[in-house]
Order: sequence, then structure tokens, then C-alpha cells
Amino acid sequence: MVLTLDDPETRNAITKGIYEKAMSAIIDAGSDPTIRAIILTGANGVFCSGGNVGNFPRRRTQPCSVSMASVNQLHDWIKAIRACPKPVISAVEKVAAGAGVSLALSCDLIISSREARFVVAYVKIGLSPDGGATASLMRLLPRQMVTEMCLFGDPVEAETLHRHGVINRLSEPGSALEDAMAIANRLADGPQNAIRRIKKLIEAAPDNSFGEQLDMEAGFITESFRDEETRIGFDAFLNKQKPDFRKANGG
Repeated sequence: MVLTLDDPETRNAITKGIYEKAMSAIIDAGSDPTIRAIILTGANGVFCSGGNVGNFPRRRTQPCSVSMASVNQLHDWIKAIRACPKPVISAVEKVAAGAGVSLALSCDLIISSREARFVVAYVKIGLSPDGGATASLMRLLPRQMVTEMCLFGDPVEAETLHRHGVINRLSEPGSALEDAMAIANRLADGPQNAIRRIKKLIEAAPDNSFGEQLDMEAGFITESFRDEETRIGFDAFLNKQKPDFRKANGG
């Protein structure tokens, strides 16, 4: 499934309506057996410019509860992406700014154009980040680099983030979605139960003790041995064939 942000006038800024529709789509995809991978991208050659700044002055006059509710909708969308049992890939062209950076970082894999720039731009208008930007960046980058990105709000080149391991693949300009599709198709051919368990392990690892993670791994691999996917994988390996995991459970 490809989810495309599309608002050329705002360079694909995100609004309340987008939060609601996109979160619902992600949640539905998680339980839809016909969807085996998800791509999040932007139309018009741009990924996402973040929140619609044109609406921000009005929020200064609204009760704090209204602003909090809006931010929580964004956060619910981010949480839905992180919790989705299917792999989610972001395909980034030209720019990811503000909450657009948070969206890209929430995905399992990032495919980005070489010319793309990532801008944690909140400080430019007197705001602090949201969408989990600081949490994600601090898991991925040195503290000093995250501090510079957030305190100055200057663009960071995709190639810089790729060198630091934040971006998985660099694409030629205009090719991020095509390259993301190739990776999504590869994942769609993979063992879906194993992918779901791997995602859960990766998500839990930073907060688990080593012993807790070992216990979680033991439980999951024990479950895995009973899967139809595992039978298909074992048979293919022993017969020196490529496994067809789509046959598992009628997939």
C-alpha cells in the first residue's frame, strides 16, 4: 500500500484531516492480509514540509487543550506507524521538514533522494520539536549532532544522514519511490509472521535489559517453529529452492 501526502500549495504539509485518514489507513493495513508492506511518500516531488504553518497563529489564541489534542493526533499517527506489524518505508524527495522529519524517522526504513534535505525547523519559529523527533534522533545520532540540528534548524543533507546510518538507501533524484517499491516488494515476499516478530523485537530492545530481550527472543523463536512459514522455509532450504512464503496461511 502506498500512502501519498498530496497538497502542492503547502508542499504536502500535514493537517488534522491527514492525521485521521492516514492513521486509520495504517491501522487497517496492519490487519489486512492482502497488504504485506507500506510506503509513505509525498506527491509533487516533495516528501513533507511538516505542519501547516499558516494555521499556527490561530493556535496561539486557542485553549491549550485544543493544541494538545492536535499534537496528540499527530503522535497517535506516529505510534500507529511504529506499532504496525507490517514494514513501513518512507520514500523521501527534496525535503522533509518539521513533523515531516518525525514521520520519516518513524518508519522502519528510509529511502531518500541524494539531494533531499532534512530540517528540524521548529526553532526557526520559536517552537520545540514534536512527533518524536528528539526521541528518534537521540536513538540514532550523537547528542551533539542532535543538539545542533534542533537548536539551529539548519538543513542536513541526506548523504550526511546516510553516513550515520539513519537513511538506508540513497536514490537518484526522482527515484526514491521506485526504489522503495522494489524494497517493499522484496519484503512482501518475505515471511510475514517472522517480520512482525522482528519488528517487535527491534522496538522493544532499547528499553529491555539484555536478559529481558533474551527472554523475548526465546519466546518468539519458539513460536516461530510452529508456523507454516517455517515449514516452507525449511523445505525450501533443504531442497535448495527459493521459499514461497506467500503460500503460508493462504497469503
